[in-house]
Amino acid sequence: MTSADDEFLEFIQRIRRGDQEAARLLVQRYERELRIMARVRLTDARLCQILDSMDVCQSIFANFFARAAAGQFELATPDHLLRLLAVMVRNKVTDYARLHRAERRDNRRLNTSDITELEMAHPGDLPCETVATAELLEKFRKKLTPEELQIADMRRDGLKWDAIGEHFLEAPEAIRKRFSRAIDRVAAEVGLEQAPDE
Repeated sequence: MTSADDEFLEFIQRIRRGDQEAARLLVQRYERELRIMARVRLTDARLCQILDSMDVCQSIFANFFARAAAGQFELATPDHLLRLLAVMVRNKVTDYARLHRAERRDNRRLNTSDITELEMAHPGDLPCETVATAELLEKFRKKLTPEELQIADMRRDGLKWDAIGEHFLEAPEAIRKRFSRAIDRVAAEVGLEQAPDE
């Protein structure tokens, strides 16, 4: 493992601990790329009238920070992180488009209340500057069971699934899957969308 790998893993540990400076650096580093990815995928002109790349970016960061703090992601390199964020962008734009189509919105009938309704369907959308706040992370953690919280803390402290499996006397993959389902459950409860598989 190189020193760059070690630095990245320490950076991810800081994100897991809710370090605001690390969160700010991550947003600063990846926001532009995420917005470009979102713009490329936002091809429906009617959807672009009510949604822009910043909306997508805000939602992605809110989802990422909450799930990272819970220890859901196993990220080894910056490329791995970027690939994960790219999949999250693709899924988010697809979800917005699906919601837009499902409600059969006619651009001529679109009014302010329609825009507010579409925005409220995504309560996880927070400004990029505040997505990693302790408030969001605490809200997320309060929804975890005591065992899930213990696993989240172990992940935050850098423990791998093998060590967690040994602690609970279970197969690491079984714990990882159960924990992933728990994180998806809590994310839905707090208004975040499902994360892609790593």
